[in-house]
Amino acid sequence: MSSTQATQADKKRKHSDRTIKELFTSQQKPNVSGTAPLSPSSKRPKLGSSPADIETTPEKAMSTASMYHFPSKRGEPEVIDLGSSPDNSPARKNGFRKATPNMSANTGPKKLLVKNFRPTRSVDPKAFLDQTWKKVDAALDTIFQQGKINFSLEELYRGVENICRQGMAVEAKKRLVVKCKTYVDGPLKQRVDEMLGRKNVDVLRATLQAWAIWNEQLKYVDWIFCYLDRSYLLPKQESLRDITVKLFRSSIFENPKLNPRIVDGACDLIAIDRAGEDLDRELFSKAVDMFHDMQVYTHHFEPRMLELSQTYVKEWADRESAEQSLPEYVKSAQSLMKSEITRVEVFRLDGSTKRDLLTLLEDHIISRKETRLTNEDEFADLLEDNAVEDLDRLYTLLERRKLGVNLRPAFMKWIEDTGTYIVFDEKEQDGMVVKLLTMKRQLDTIWKVSFHRNSALGHGLREAFETFMNKTKKSSGTWNTDNSKPGEMIAKYVDMLLRGGAKAIPAQLSRKTEKAVDVDAEEDNEDVVFDEDTEVNNQLDQVLDLFRFVHGKAVFEAFYKKDLARRLLMGRSASADAERSMLARLKTECGAGFTANLEQMFKDIELSREEMSSYKMIAEERNEKHAIDLNVNVLSASSWPTYPTVPVIIPRQIKSEIDKFETHYKAKHSGRKLDWKHALAHCQVKAKFPKGNKELVVSSFQAIVLLLFNGLRIDEHLNYEYLKEATGLPPPELNRTLQSLACAKLRPLTKHPKGREINPTDTFTLNANFTDPKYRIKINTVQLKETAAENKETHERVAADRNYETQAAIVRILKARKKITHSELVAETIKVTRNRGTLDVSGIKKNIDRLIEKEFLEREDDGMYAYIA
Repeated sequence: MSSTQATQADKKRKHSDRTIKELFTSQQKPNVSGTAPLSPSSKRPKLGSSPADIETTPEKAMSTASMYHFPSKRGEPEVIDLGSSPDNSPARKNGFRKATPNMSANTGPKKLLVKNFRPTRSVDPKAFLDQTWKKVDAALDTIFQQGKINFSLEELYRGVENICRQGMAVEAKKRLVVKCKTYVDGPLKQRVDEMLGRKNVDVLRATLQAWAIWNEQLKYVDWIFCYLDRSYLLPKQESLRDITVKLFRSSIFENPKLNPRIVDGACDLIAIDRAGEDLDRELFSKAVDMFHDMQVYTHHFEPRMLELSQTYVKEWADRESAEQSLPEYVKSAQSLMKSEITRVEVFRLDGSTKRDLLTLLEDHIISRKETRLTNEDEFADLLEDNAVEDLDRLYTLLERRKLGVNLRPAFMKWIEDTGTYIVFDEKEQDGMVVKLLTMKRQLDTIWKVSFHRNSALGHGLREAFETFMNKTKKSSGTWNTDNSKPGEMIAKYVDMLLRGGAKAIPAQLSRKTEKAVDVDAEEDNEDVVFDEDTEVNNQLDQVLDLFRFVHGKAVFEAFYKKDLARRLLMGRSASADAERSMLARLKTECGAGFTANLEQMFKDIELSREEMSSYKMIAEERNEKHAIDLNVNVLSASSWPTYPTVPVIIPRQIKSEIDKFETHYKAKHSGRKLDWKHALAHCQVKAKFPKGNKELVVSSFQAIVLLLFNGLRIDEHLNYEYLKEATGLPPPELNRTLQSLACAKLRPLTKHPKGREINPTDTFTLNANFTDPKYRIKINTVQLKETAAENKETHERVAADRNYETQAAIVRILKARKKITHSELVAETIKVTRNRGTLDVSGIKKNIDRLIEKEFLEREDDGMYAYIA
């Protein structure tokens, strides 16, 4: 090469160097005014600015902008001059070199390559990294020292971007990590280490302060290294945020000395809240957020919190269950569970925390204390006190673990024990049904409101009622028979309702004063008005509900039939509709066979009314005059109860009227015989007393006694023996009659001497001082009330009928089976006689022996029974 050519080459190189320096001189002065840093997204100056707009700097002070040159690859072909025209016109002087076109045929289109306008120069990336990092390192020192920001974030951002474009991203990341780790391990961690000698909460608070400072400083780091984060780390499934959080977590949070203190500090805040002290809500909320941000919640905080919670709940359950009563413990348990779950929800703890915390709460408070929660004695006290709300809380608590059904044994035991006491309380037999109905109403309310209509507990309630209602015991109340006392008392209660109507309903059972909660009602019960018929029908429904529990319907049938007869014969029914309604209920419940005789009794009364109308009409047509107004009820002997015939001497004027009706009846109905039951008759007698005339409603026996005093002076005495001969009444009947006339509240007769008992030496006179505000007076009579003898007779008759029914059932079973074992025969007999009243096993065995004696069946050698045809 000649010297001239060398000189030209040297000039070209110098010119190229000068051009690079001019183009890549810094295009913006650094921000030294201390103003807010520019955002990395701010617009940059265009590369095509004129040289006059570009400030020049000394050559050795290389700017970050000088790295914005990307040289073309070496060895590329000659660049085609795009400024030349197709007809080989001279090229414009615009810096492009002219290329000679190849006009040869069949060569096809040419590939055009455009080269960078700027000339190529080589720069050492390592030197540029060191030079740029000095500025970045100084900026990081300022940031970590929390100093004043006096540098340009945009310039630093460009520097990091250029470093990455030169393939030095790995080194930049490495230096950044080292820088941050040095800072976190040093000054930042030192802030927390200084609190090690204090409480756990203080260590937690210092950690939160360090975490807040670190997050604030990371904002500037993110701005500076944004390009590194987005263009280099993100494609590698990394992020600057994850790296910096990991540094803090590994250096401070996971430090062996600090980690337990930090986690326990958050747990101590929960302990403070459980102790009833004021919780630093802001501190705890920030701690939870920090645990989530550092991704240590699940592996560090949650297990430790649940561990301490389990210890606390276990100790709490053991302590409170031992110290408190059952309702107090249940109330405290619900309050604790509510506060624990509320804390989880308020501070937005994880769903897994809520689930696991709830599980351990239910495990220690409910499952492990099941025996305590289902304690029979304390549960019985709640039922005894009718504590609806406490029972509701108890059932709700147990039902969280589906253990509400475990209350059934204690529930049934209390019902059975309480009901058995009521049934066999001989001193309070008259109030048995009222107590049972009150008890049933309370239990129904508890089942609906407290037990939320749990089907298992509902079945238990009915099974318990069925058990004690059918218990039998030979006592004086049943005259040493196995009869069911509830059946008798239910029949008498129904009789009271049908005789007295709504006025006879006890106050505690009246719906007008009912305080029970009806969960299905939309309005308060107190605002609903009930008429008398509704009240009576409601009571009949409740009584019928008790009646369903009774297996032996024979006792109820016997007493109901006897009482119905009295009501029909004496005209004592308060409502004919109520009588028909009760009869329809019994027919639906027990079948048509059960009510056949009862329906016949109603028919007999109707036929008797028609018969009397016919008799009086005929008498009017014949112009016959009657001394008294006679009314006779002709009854079917097979449908009505059996009444004893009491001998009595009927007064002449009454006897004549009876004979006239009997003649008329036999003439109309040939072949029928009338058997008069004077003990069931009642009369209306007009009486004259010195203080006024009265009309007395009395029984036939009372009327016969009073008629003996006609025509006597006020002070004239009749002795006991005379009355006995004149009436012909047996002494027991005469004594009861005289007691009702001379010893009761209303006394038309006076007994001499005075006293409650009737003696053969007593004498009687008309009561000259007898008076009453009412004209028509009803004199109570013992005939209207059941006597002890009648009660005994009814029970004995029912017991005898049950033996006959049992024997008939045994014969029917043997006829069908031909041969049967003893145990099978007893089981079948109990099954078929259940509705009428079942004997105990010993009673069934006695009836089997009687049938063997009567040769209806025989016992074979193998122990089986065989029917004898």
